[in-house]
Amino acid sequence: MCNLFDTVVVMPETKFEVDVDSAPDEQPGANPFNRWHPDIPAVVEADPGESMRLEALDWTGGQITDNDNANEVRDVDLSQVHYLAGPVHVNGAEPGDLLKVEFHDMGPLNDRSEFGFTGTFSQQNGGGFLTDHFPKAAKSIWDIDGYTVSSRHIPDVEYEGKIHPGLAGCAPSEELLEAWNEREQELIDKHAEDPESIPNHPTGKEEPAVANPPTPDGALMGEMDPDEAEEAAEVAARTVPPREHGGNHDIKDLSIGSTVYFPVYVEGAKFGIGDFHASQGDGEISFCGAIEMAAYVDLEFDLVKDGMEKFGVDHPIFEPGHRGPNFEDYVTFCGYSVTEDGEQKYIDSHTAYRRACLQAIDYLKQFGYTGQQALHILGTVPVEGRQSGVVDVPNACSTLALPTGAFDFDASPEGIEHNSADRGDLCVTDDPL
Repeated sequence: MCNLFDTVVVMPETKFEVDVDSAPDEQPGANPFNRWHPDIPAVVEADPGESMRLEALDWTGGQITDNDNANEVRDVDLSQVHYLAGPVHVNGAEPGDLLKVEFHDMGPLNDRSEFGFTGTFSQQNGGGFLTDHFPKAAKSIWDIDGYTVSSRHIPDVEYEGKIHPGLAGCAPSEELLEAWNEREQELIDKHAEDPESIPNHPTGKEEPAVANPPTPDGALMGEMDPDEAEEAAEVAARTVPPREHGGNHDIKDLSIGSTVYFPVYVEGAKFGIGDFHASQGDGEISFCGAIEMAAYVDLEFDLVKDGMEKFGVDHPIFEPGHRGPNFEDYVTFCGYSVTEDGEQKYIDSHTAYRRACLQAIDYLKQFGYTGQQALHILGTVPVEGRQSGVVDVPNACSTLALPTGAFDFDASPEGIEHNSADRGDLCVTDDPL
C-alpha cells in the first residue's frame, strides 16, 4: 500500500552557496557579483529543463545586522550593492532568445540567518521617495518565522510576507551596455546643467543622484581575472535600476510559482539573481523599503528560441504566481497631481503616489505609530499601489490600498477611536541635518 506520508521530497542541488558570516569577496565557493558586464564569467551551468538552488547574500552583503543601531543604515556603502548569485550559463541560450525562469520555491536561510531589515536612507546617503519628509536614517529589524514576519520595532503588525527576489536578469551585450551608459550619462549631464529640467526631482543641496554611473569603487566582478576585472569595472553598469535585461524591478508579486521571460543578449544568457525580500509594498517607498534578507531560490530554466521576435518584446514579461497572502479588507488612499505645497502638476503619477503614501502615513499616526514606523509599514506590508487614472487633465489619480489584516487590531476607520496607543519607534539616528 502506498502511504502518501512516506513521499520523499527531493531538494534541488545547491549550485551557488553563500556564507553569511563571510565578506562577499571571501565566500567559500564562487564570489557573487555586483555589476552588469558581458565578460563576467559564468560560475554555474544549466541545461534547459534543469532545476537548481541558488543562494544569495542580502543586498548590502551583510553591512546591516540584527541590532538597534540605525547608524548602520546611515553608513551603508552603496557603491557595493547589489550582491547577486551566478552568473548561470544556460546551455543553448543565444541572443534573441527568451530565458524562461520558473520560481519553484524560495525562503530565508533559516539555518544561518533568521532576520530581515528595513531602512530609511538619509539625505546624505541615497535618499528615497519621501526623503524630504524623512531626512534621517532609520532601521527596523524583522523576525522571519517561515513566511510570517513581525518586528520588535513596529508592534502589532504581523502577517504572511510575499517573498520575492528584488533583482534578476541576464547579462547585457557590449552594445546594450554602451547604450545604457550613454543615455544615463546624458541624464546626469542634463541635470548638472539645469536641475529643474528633471521633473519631480528635488533640487536641494543634499539631492539624490538622478543616475548611478559606473565606478570601480566597491565593484565585485565575480570570478573575472583581477586585471581584466579592474578595466571592466570602469564601464560595468551598476545594478541599481531595472533595464531592458531585467534588473532591479522590485516587483512584489514575483513570488513562488511565478514565471519570468528574460531577453537574452549574450551567449549562455549569464543569469543572475539576488536582493531577496521577505515582503514589500508596491513602490518600496523607503528606498531600503522591503524586508531585506539573505535567501535561497529554487528555479528551473528553459528557453524560447527566437522568443524576442516571437513574443514581440525586448523587455522582460512576467506571469506572477498565486501564492498568498490573501488579504480581503483594505483601506485605500488617493493622491493627485498636486504637491504638498499646492503646486499643480500635469498628469503626474509620481506626485500623485507620493500624496497617497503621505495620506496613508498620516492615517497610521492616528493609531499611535510614528511617521517613520508608518513609512516602514507601507514599505514592507504588501500594499497595493495603482495608477488609477492618467487621462483626466490635469490630475493623475494614484491609489494605495493598505490591508487591514496585517494588523493585530482593527485598523479600519471605525477602529481609530479604540485602538490608538503608544507604539514606540524605530531606531533613528540623532544626526543633525
